[in-house]
Amino acid sequence: MPSKGSKEEPETGSQDAGGADETPSTEQLNVSRLRSSSVEIREKGSEFLKEELHKAQKELKLKDKECERLSKVREQLEQELEELTASLFEEAHKMVREANTKQAASEKQLREARGKIDMLQAEVTALKTLVITSTPSSPNRELHPQLQSPSKAVFRKGHGRNKSTSSAMVSAISQNVTPEPVSHERKEVDSILFAEFQAWKESPTLDKSCSFLDRIYREDVGPCLDFTKQELSELVRVAVEQNTLTIEPVASQTLPVVKVSAEECGGPNGFRSQIVTKCALSGLPRTCKHRIMLGDSGNYYYISPSCRARITAVCNFFTYIRYIQQGLVRQDVELMFWEVMRLRREMSLAKLGFYPSEM
Repeated sequence: MPSKGSKEEPETGSQDAGGADETPSTEQLNVSRLRSSSVEIREKGSEFLKEELHKAQKELKLKDKECERLSKVREQLEQELEELTASLFEEAHKMVREANTKQAASEKQLREARGKIDMLQAEVTALKTLVITSTPSSPNRELHPQLQSPSKAVFRKGHGRNKSTSSAMVSAISQNVTPEPVSHERKEVDSILFAEFQAWKESPTLDKSCSFLDRIYREDVGPCLDFTKQELSELVRVAVEQNTLTIEPVASQTLPVVKVSAEECGGPNGFRSQIVTKCALSGLPRTCKHRIMLGDSGNYYYISPSCRARITAVCNFFTYIRYIQQGLVRQDVELMFWEVMRLRREMSLAKLGFYPSEM
């Protein structure tokens, strides 16, 4: 028995030694298995993350493309909005311009209509007062009492006054106008004078800077109103131009003496007519049947028949061109031109000393 026991103990010891050798190998195997599994897990995790990253990158690219597309859409919309706004503003400005143009045209038509109405009213008034029938070529003696002979002149209480043009004419009763005698003289239009008159007729004005009036001032008006008394001559010229000159016959009855010097207003004879006194313009003793007043000064100046004829000739010329300027003369241009030439001839004759006997 004891031998059996002793035989068994070594076998047990050998078994324990073999078990001890098997334990470390198992642990190593387990560790290697864990290491391989962790490597495998890491590889799978990295692959998964790579896939996820790739998916995220794809999504980002898609989103970038979408953002780019939306940006283009936004820019296109903004451009269209700007163009629409610009077109709306342009259309609004265009409508405002058209409205202003229409308003200006309407105002112009209104002014022209008012001007035509005023002109028609002036024509009616002129016709009522026989202004048209009292042209310089055939004056109405009822409207121009200074043209009547002294024996036929009718004097009311005080003194009848007559302005140099139609602006101060009084109303008169209609009467027949004596036709002018037929003239047999020959006439030929001067091309230079006619061209100047036509240019003036396009835009009538009393400004003497135009060639038409400048020539007449130099050749006719200036010499015709150039009297010995230079200072008074200049005042007379200004009064004629401004239509403020009054010519009136001297009353037959004796009136109080005018309170100005004899040298200035024609002598100390008061307002008595048919008396030889000194002419205020020529300074010579003459029979002064008329007197003039410049504006509203209240001072009268006696003038001789010759000086009166010269002033009247100039006044007739200004009266006629004022008729043309106001649109009261309805004639052919050539007829108006010849009327102007006739008035210029009257001024030329008057400055040379010729005047009608009834002056």
